Amino acid sequence: MSIIVAVTKNNKTVMAADTLTSFGDAQRVSGDNCPTEKIRRLGAALLGGTGWAVYDDIIDNYVAENDVPNLTDRQAIFTFFLDFWKALHDRYTMVNDQAQAKDSPFGDLDSSFLIANRNGIYKVSQDMSVTRFNHYYAIGWGSDYALGALYNLYRDKDDAETIAQQAVKTAIEFNVHCGGEITLMDVE
Repeated sequence: MSIIVAVTKNNKTVMAADTLTSFGDAQRVSGDNCPTEKIRRLGAALLGGTGWAVYDDIIDNYVAENDVPNLTDRQAIFTFFLDFWKALHDRYTMVNDQAQAKDSPFGDLDSSFLIANRNGIYKVSQDMSVTRFNHYYAIGWGSDYALGALYNLYRDKDDAETIAQQAVKTAIEFNVHCGGEITLMDVE
């Protein structure tokens, strides 16, 4: 389970996440025994994902065998995930076609992703729709708490790093599925 936030303020964009490793709802692993890095740099962008941990392995494998993706704008991100979706079904045979709603015509990644770059912050939803945010956003189990913190902190603080770290800290404090240390990366 995870919390990942991204913040853009005063010409700086950062992403922060917790490092908790858990296996389902029943088992958490001590942070000093198995910290999970949930943010990765892909070219000029940062990518964080929540949901199935196997996506970390799949994305690392996919990127190692393909060009570094262009994740600079909404259309490029959508195109990457279309190509990735095809690869999920062609190359990673453990992936199935699932959708939360049986009457949905769309596939379901069953995970969400947050991308940050110089052009903005983007959420990739489970159905692969891409949404751009101007100032901040959060995904994961603690996102409700983090979004409340982001809303209040964004008005009162000038530093993107402080805002992001405090939002993750709030999620860790109030959501049992968030924990460990806080990692922070900035868009170069």
